[in-house]
Parts: sequence; C-alpha cells; structure tokens
Amino acid sequence: MSEWAEKVIGIFSNRRDDILRMWLESQQKNGYRGMYERIGERELYRQSNDLFEAMIDAAGQVGFASVRKPEWQAVADLVAEITAQRTRTGFSVMETVTYVFALKTVLIEILRQEQPDDIGCFVAEVVTITHALDEMALIATSAYVKTREEIILRQQQEMLDLSTPVIRVWDGILVLPLIGTLDSSRSQVITETLLQEIVSSNSDIAILDISGVPLVDTLVAQHILKTMAAARLMGAECIISGIRPEIAQTIVHLGVDLSQIKTKATLAGALKWAFDMRQLTVVHNAKR
Repeated sequence: MSEWAEKVIGIFSNRRDDILRMWLESQQKNGYRGMYERIGERELYRQSNDLFEAMIDAAGQVGFASVRKPEWQAVADLVAEITAQRTRTGFSVMETVTYVFALKTVLIEILRQEQPDDIGCFVAEVVTITHALDEMALIATSAYVKTREEIILRQQQEMLDLSTPVIRVWDGILVLPLIGTLDSSRSQVITETLLQEIVSSNSDIAILDISGVPLVDTLVAQHILKTMAAARLMGAECIISGIRPEIAQTIVHLGVDLSQIKTKATLAGALKWAFDMRQLTVVHNAKR
C-alpha cells in the first residue's frame, strides 16, 4: 500500500463523524425521503457506521485497490446483509444502490477539502476509491435481486397454499375445490395437501371440484388422475365434480380414459352421492 493511500485512510478515520453526517444528509437528498419511517434513524445510523468501520478496517489492511481480497469479505457480507434488510422493508433497487453511491460522493468531497499537495496521487486515489465503491454497488444490486427472488418464491408458495384449501364438509367427507390453471408444482401441492387432510381427518371420501379450472388438457387430466390414484391408495373413495359440457367434450376428444372415475356435473350432485355413500339424508326443515 502506498504512502498516499495510507494518508487517505488516515484522513477518512479522522473525519469519521463528518463523513457519517454528510452521508446521511446525502441519502436524504437523493430519494430516501421517508426512510426513517421504514427503518428508523437509529438503525440507519448503525448500518452506515458499521459499513464505514468495516470498510476502513479492510482498507487499512490491503488498501482500496484490493476489494476482491479476503480482507474485504466482511464488507461484502455487510453490504449484502444491509441490502437484504432494506429490500424486505420495501426499498427499491435505486434507493439501495444510491446508498452506496452516496458514500462515494462524500469520500471524494472529503479528499477535495483536504487539498492534497500531489494532484496526481489525488486523482489516482479517487479512481481507486470509485472502483471500490462501484464494486460494493454491484454487490448490493446482486443481493437485491437475490432477495427479491426469495420474496417472490415465498409469495408464490403462499399463494399455492391458499389456492388449495381442503374443506371438511362432513365427518369423513372432504371437498377440494380447484381454481385456476394446474401445473406440475401446483399439482404436487394439491396432492400433498389432500393426502395430509385424508390422514388427519380420517376421511374416506374426497371430492375434487374442477368448476374453477378454465381449461382441461391432457396434462391437467393426468395431474387429476394421479391425485385421485394417490388418494385411493390412502383408502379414500374419490369423485370429480364440476365437469362442464365443454370440458367433457375436450376430455373425450383427448382420449383421456375416465371410465374408472366417478364423475358428477355439479358439486351438489357429488355431495348427494357422498351423503348416500355414508347413508346420510338431507331433510328440509319447514320450521322458521
């Protein structure tokens, strides 16, 4: 590490308070309005202080020109951690990256105020610091994308769980209303959910209502057949309801064999069959 590089690190260490103050002010001026409400002023200061201290510690060991060395790993991890926290709080990618770029602007301004004697060394060190902060911005961008993907995957899983409710309409009778398009991943969730409920409720009749499925093709039909086959292995009798005329024509046209599967046009018809199987009778009560 050069003598001027050591001098620069000393300048930053001595003017730590000024750098943190200017950095926070810069963030406020660059699209971070309302961030105190999202993460709190104290937490914002803590994040900024921790990142600055980690950066100075790494630079003190190998300089700003070696940001890919192991000594800078703690800085990279901290940038990724802060970015992930802010992404989950609702910060945009622009706000997250601006957080790093604002520090770069402040550091260069601090160097300018110190009025270095050797302009050549000053420019060289500015280039080096710019490169280091740009690397940190790339790390922040990568962490933002990764966190957003994790959030989207979790939300998709939550939507899958919500879209496959198993309703216990009577002792031993389950109804699984299917709504929307079926694909392999969702079909697996449907099968697992139904089998778990069959075991937990000790049910022996399961109704798959496909009234809300807009399209039935060969793949969808195979998914339904596999689900029913799995339920039968668990000892439950299965029936499909909600087969509309257009779906019936499609199934026949595709040559899908449902001859071994009990079907009903409506959910009401399927429930009547299920009640008959359990020797239950629905009686109209005339009393008001």
